[in-house]
Amino acid sequence: MAAVFLVTLYEYSPLFYIAVVFTCFIVTTGLVLGWFGWDVPVILRNSEETQFNTRVFKKHMRQVKNPFGLEITSPSSASLATGITLTTDCLENSLLTCYWGCSVQKLYEALQKHVYCFRLSTPQALEDALYSEYLYQEQYFIKKDNKEEIYCQLPSDTKIEDFGTVPRSRYPLVALLTLSDEEDREIYDIISMVSVIHIPDKTYTLSCRILYQYLLLAQGQFHDLKQLFMSANNNSTPTGNSSPEEQNMDRSLLAKAGLSESEVEPSEGTSKDCVVCQNGSVNWALLPCRHACLCDGCVRYFRQCPMCRQFVQESFALCGQKEQDKDKP
Repeated sequence: MAAVFLVTLYEYSPLFYIAVVFTCFIVTTGLVLGWFGWDVPVILRNSEETQFNTRVFKKHMRQVKNPFGLEITSPSSASLATGITLTTDCLENSLLTCYWGCSVQKLYEALQKHVYCFRLSTPQALEDALYSEYLYQEQYFIKKDNKEEIYCQLPSDTKIEDFGTVPRSRYPLVALLTLSDEEDREIYDIISMVSVIHIPDKTYTLSCRILYQYLLLAQGQFHDLKQLFMSANNNSTPTGNSSPEEQNMDRSLLAKAGLSESEVEPSEGTSKDCVVCQNGSVNWALLPCRHACLCDGCVRYFRQCPMCRQFVQESFALCGQKEQDKDKP
């Protein structure tokens, strides 16, 4: 119908036909380029418009100091039979309390009690919340600013060789770090740290690792400590000496436990350059994928993570502008 109208219009007056077509072209161009201020959906957008239309919420972060540090020394040699060596690094005098065979259900009930009932700021508070649902307990005093290696082992007289098949009702080891001096608990926002550690046994041979770490705040909240993933350095080389068969077995065991390999075995070699421009330093972490891969200049152009292509829901800066200026020579 429109074609018949145009043909009739052209036969009536060619000049009037050209004027109508030109006017339609100008109006369409104005709508596409946004001359009239109307938000018209179009397919083609330039990079500057994408910057303003991208709505990625930026989290306002609050920096807190964590007085606790805990890692596993030689995880490949740790087992239920031979024990485990933990390395602590605390800013204040602290207490390390280890609970062997801690009940999974009672542990998470205790974390909820920290929110709604009473604060788990001491080993006795956690013990009361657990209702003694563990097999064995041992405690060590940790000096401030002193990296100490603590050897922990389940006594042989308990005659425990494994904790059953997956899913388990007990964690092999739960390590609690608390401040020993009551005055220090008034200084720090973080008053204790709970680490859930897997130790291989005869039934479940997945290599030793920290499964979860929870930071407990004095205000009654607790947060799951997660590691950020940065782009792997091109010059990095694998540090593990395990065979492909062992790696495949670990992957299958991780899948049964509901964990992903990327969460528990992050790459050691990292690059601090933006993965997009390769010029600016990485300063933005993307959520929920936790990839830290973009600089201040590139973060505003992306709605999807350039590493995994997952949609970005939130993002936060690793350091403020003042801290970046201090790092510059």
